[in-house]
Amino acid sequence: MSGHSKWSTIKRKKGANDAQRAKIFTKIAREIVVAVKAGGPDPDNNSSLKDAIAKGRAANMPNDNINRTIKKAAGANDSEDYENITYEGYGPSGVAVIVETLTDNRNRTAADIRHAFDKFGGNLGTNGCVSFLFEQKGVIIIDNEDGDIDEDKITLDALEAGADDISASESCFEITTAPDDFHSVRDMLEEKYILSSAEISMVPQTMTQLTDEKQILMMTKLLDTLEDDDDVQNVYHNWDMPDEE
Repeated sequence: MSGHSKWSTIKRKKGANDAQRAKIFTKIAREIVVAVKAGGPDPDNNSSLKDAIAKGRAANMPNDNINRTIKKAAGANDSEDYENITYEGYGPSGVAVIVETLTDNRNRTAADIRHAFDKFGGNLGTNGCVSFLFEQKGVIIIDNEDGDIDEDKITLDALEAGADDISASESCFEITTAPDDFHSVRDMLEEKYILSSAEISMVPQTMTQLTDEKQILMMTKLLDTLEDDDDVQNVYHNWDMPDEE
């Protein structure tokens, strides 16, 4: 797990307050809207929508909210229109950061993202400046805080399903897949386990450590500010974050 900091972000979000949960639900709703408009309202025939619904359920988004969003997005009069824009840049001490957004106003979003980088000791770069440091993979997280999942069994199940690798920590299992295998692996594991998170992620191939307390504080604030932005869907980085527990 040391090469991937996604679970730290998930743990912060699992403890989110009501306002933060509402913001998370809004972000997921945007993904659902985009997926429905691109591929229709039937998740059986729209893998992107199926992914967004799975993300919503993992975040404890009420089914009524999910269904209402799908129906609204499928309506002829729905005017919401978002575009995907990805930003790349550097945090303090050269930490690589990728920011994925869904926005209805690219000028506003670009200004907000640039301001966050500038304010907290980083700088926004050009497309491709850090993405080569990451690899796209399917990442599936299964909670094991109670310790009741047998590691040998879940390892066998994951590999039989077609996963590339599985890593264990005290609190969870992290299963990685090739992007093309993600949906089949997720669906097979979902039949046997409760998934805490399942999505296509940008996984860092090298990590950057921060030892200066000021840089650690600035990097934390940068990530918090980006993740709090309504237009930001995902933030990936290669900071080897200190253990929060």
